Amino acid sequence: MDTAKSNLLSSSFFSTPHALAQQLHSHDAPLLIDVRKRESFIASEYTLPGALRRDPLLLDSWARTLPDATFVLVFCVHGQEVSQNTATALRQLGINALFLQGGIEQWRAQNLPLDAKPAGGSTRWVTRERPKIDRIACPWLVRRFVDAQAQFFYVPPAQVRTLAQTETATPYDVNADIADTRFTHDGALCSFDAFIKIYRLGTDTALAKLAVIVRGADTDRPDLAPQAAGLLAVSLGMSHRLKDDHTMLETMMPVYDALYAWCRDTVTGTDEKHNWKPA
Repeated sequence: MDTAKSNLLSSSFFSTPHALAQQLHSHDAPLLIDVRKRESFIASEYTLPGALRRDPLLLDSWARTLPDATFVLVFCVHGQEVSQNTATALRQLGINALFLQGGIEQWRAQNLPLDAKPAGGSTRWVTRERPKIDRIACPWLVRRFVDAQAQFFYVPPAQVRTLAQTETATPYDVNADIADTRFTHDGALCSFDAFIKIYRLGTDTALAKLAVIVRGADTDRPDLAPQAAGLLAVSLGMSHRLKDDHTMLETMMPVYDALYAWCRDTVTGTDEKHNWKPA
């Protein structure tokens, strides 16, 4: 489809910044996707709150992997060709997609809320050193669902606030005495739950199932899921063996990949049963 036809088809499928700002506070908020071209995204110092990062040139590889959602809203710099064509392509795949009129620049011009990101790089995150469960599970979720190029820092608690400022990094899984953040525990819920809520990923039933396992392991509630005790044991054992925090993160990433794959199979009823019987 040529650009003119694409823009004509997508021209009625948009949301204004004002309408989107109101929706973000409701239960039917769209799944936000930042589809600015790579050079524009990297150079920018901000993005919309709770937006997933996806490269518009790689749409074919990520479109069908999006979590289930009522609808999707994509945005680029000015709401022109990039986001309009992306929304059109998604709709042709059966995904209810809109684009943001005027793009992120019109949103910014109207003084609507933005999340900071470092100019010249992707998103950055900082938390306490010696991670076990939540501080590993959250980076896994970010890299797999939010921003594949995200950077993570593990530092002593007293350094979290300072590094967050100097590196334009978002603190997570820390209390208010260490740094202010939306990405942390809330009552019985853990930081992993906060990430799912803020990035509107709760419609992914497999991810929701994994969240219960993570919550049970992280908050010492093995009664929440039979797998929670196993995740806790593996996490503590791996932390005992691996003293470097980033080695711990990279080693545990496949563990969470495997758990998520199992969760997907269980919610679709295609999980493999262990049926070995003794002779």
